[in-house]
Amino acid sequence: MLRRLRSVFTKYWARWLLALLLIGLAEAVVVGLLPNRVVERMDLFFYDLRMRVAKPALDPRIVIVDIDERSINELGRWPWSRDLVAKLVEQMTQAYQAQSVGFDVVFAEPDTTSGYGRLEDLARGPLKDVPQLAQQLRLLKPQMDYDARLAAALQGQPVVMGYAFSNETGAVVKGQLPPPAFSVTALGGRNVQVVRWRAYGANLPQLQAAARAGGFFNPVPDDDGLIRTVSLLARHGDDFYESLALATARVAVDGKRIKPVFLTSADGLLGSQKENYDALAAIAVEARPQPLIIPVERGLTTLVTYRGRGGPQGGAYRYVPAVDVIRGTYPHDQLDGRIMLVGTTVPGLNDLRATPVSPVYPGVEIHANLIASIIDDDFKTRPDFAVGYDGLQVALAGLLLGLLLPALGPLASVLLSLGTAAALGGLNYWLYDSAGLVLPLASSLLLVALLFISNLAWGYLFEYRNRKAIVNLFGEYVAPELVAEMAANPASYNMEGEIRELTVMFSDVRGFTTISESLQPNELREYINVYLTAMSEDIRGNRGTLDKYIGDAVMAFWGAPLDVPDHAARAVATALKMQQTTLLLNEEFTRRNWPPLKIGIGLNSGQMRVGDMGSRIRKAYTVMGDAVNLSSRLESITKVYGVGVLVGDATRQAAPQFAYRELDRVRVKGKNEPVPIFEPLALEGELDAALRAEVEQWHAALALVRAQRWDEAQAAILQLQAAQARGLYALYLERIAHYRQAPPPADWDGVTTFETK
Repeated sequence: MLRRLRSVFTKYWARWLLALLLIGLAEAVVVGLLPNRVVERMDLFFYDLRMRVAKPALDPRIVIVDIDERSINELGRWPWSRDLVAKLVEQMTQAYQAQSVGFDVVFAEPDTTSGYGRLEDLARGPLKDVPQLAQQLRLLKPQMDYDARLAAALQGQPVVMGYAFSNETGAVVKGQLPPPAFSVTALGGRNVQVVRWRAYGANLPQLQAAARAGGFFNPVPDDDGLIRTVSLLARHGDDFYESLALATARVAVDGKRIKPVFLTSADGLLGSQKENYDALAAIAVEARPQPLIIPVERGLTTLVTYRGRGGPQGGAYRYVPAVDVIRGTYPHDQLDGRIMLVGTTVPGLNDLRATPVSPVYPGVEIHANLIASIIDDDFKTRPDFAVGYDGLQVALAGLLLGLLLPALGPLASVLLSLGTAAALGGLNYWLYDSAGLVLPLASSLLLVALLFISNLAWGYLFEYRNRKAIVNLFGEYVAPELVAEMAANPASYNMEGEIRELTVMFSDVRGFTTISESLQPNELREYINVYLTAMSEDIRGNRGTLDKYIGDAVMAFWGAPLDVPDHAARAVATALKMQQTTLLLNEEFTRRNWPPLKIGIGLNSGQMRVGDMGSRIRKAYTVMGDAVNLSSRLESITKVYGVGVLVGDATRQAAPQFAYRELDRVRVKGKNEPVPIFEPLALEGELDAALRAEVEQWHAALALVRAQRWDEAQAAILQLQAAQARGLYALYLERIAHYRQAPPPADWDGVTTFETK
């Protein structure tokens, strides 16, 4: 049995590993670690599809009084005179006893169609000496002042006036807003995310004052132009105002005050957590017999549940021509006591919206859908556990297919994949339809498709010959030309661990925290990418093996997988080249107003283990050993000595063609034996005479320090510092001053001990 299991593992382990990788990528998309724009688009498509396939049923409680083409043809072009609108209001509220009326139109300008205003101007001007005219105007005002006529019709009736907010450039404040639902004081100091508006176009003050309430009606579309969510509350100044749908529903149930509802300790938050939690969970409308609790999402929005395709033929709501209401000819049994919304379906009046169910959806019906959801407490919501649910279904579906597909034939693979996709889709729709939960689906379906395709294509896409395998194994570590050289004799190379004499490098950016704080995230990403690319090119260009990036640090080594006899010399040459590249990069960084780049590099040579190392989950081709650790320590102390490159004595001896400056003998953390450290300067033949003389003088001064001849050493270092200021000289002057105050012990060996990494 054990042998059979081992055989199965040997046969399928690679495909199982691929499945785990795909599951991991899918989970990274779910939690937002990877870009997921395509997944978001697909989830929006599935969300839209759910509503398009639903079959609507007529909701008799809500009626749309339609300013349609027939009404305009028979009563005149829009806008109608206010006396005609007043007649419409009277018919809806008195003849048909509307439960509430919401106007998806705004009356921002005075009505001058009666000529009453012009007669008033004449009475105050050229005909002011005709007293009979002024007297007659006072008598005619109730009939000729159409705005006053409409205000009188609105007085005491359950009518909600619509208006629009705006953030457009140049938008102005016009008309009068209704009383706010509540102000920022009701939030108790919490910072609630909500759309904030600067301007508005509202109704005439006398009309808004006469109406029962008012509500804004301008929805904000998603990035693709479709309206899926609508704000229930919006902020202007320090006040929050209700939408037309919310206000109309509130008036219909005789609701009074609106207040915000925050998550409480009963929802799983205790003590200070409750006080600091800023998520507005719902809004409450005080009504009888019980308050309306309306859940809201971020931005005080709610998802619109579209019922039908919209319009008179959509089947969700009854559309009644406004002309029939005004004339009182529409059957009372189909209109009495309903919630009525006044809007238009005429294309020229610009109230057709793009929605998931139709690109030309009447805007007034969006409000009808929201009112129905409010009254029925039937909202589609994106729950807080949506990410966890998505991660769970991705894991379960991925593990099921990842484990079984490698062992199945093509037909069985097709059936299993289709069955899994159908189960995921069916469960998703059932939760949407029965519980009102809008849950993600795209990530799991994409994973099902990827697992199916990857298993079918395995023999064609992932089975490589030895030459191609070498390229895949080492292509990310070494330069392409070296991979080609290895591919010519693939049998000579593998990733098995072995002991070799190598040279290892660690490189790190100095002051990276300060750099990261001075750049925007995108700039910092580009900064690091430019730097790492340049350093990697220098390493790979000199037959180096790029091991890994550790944040802003780079690790590389020479001598494996290809045998490089002069690995130490190539490593030193590369380190010097990287310092020159840094100077060139700084010229570019200066032009882009980026902070300058400074790096420290540590090199060391010695015996170390190299090969494929790691866990069963993940491995990497890398090096380990005491010599590797010393290289890392050397890199970290470059800043102490104020130099760009430090090498150990083994590297100096293995690369004698370079000139070096000895800096110190050190005992680094983790090592008991002291080691001399050196700064490589240039090839011996390329070192200029002045620098050579300075190095000789420094070595003499260093000998004086080790001999504890403090006065002579100080004088020599001061002379060097006067000619060329270096951090190294300042460091040793500080040490001399310290040793004068606290002389070293009699057995002092001149070694500097570092207790930290």
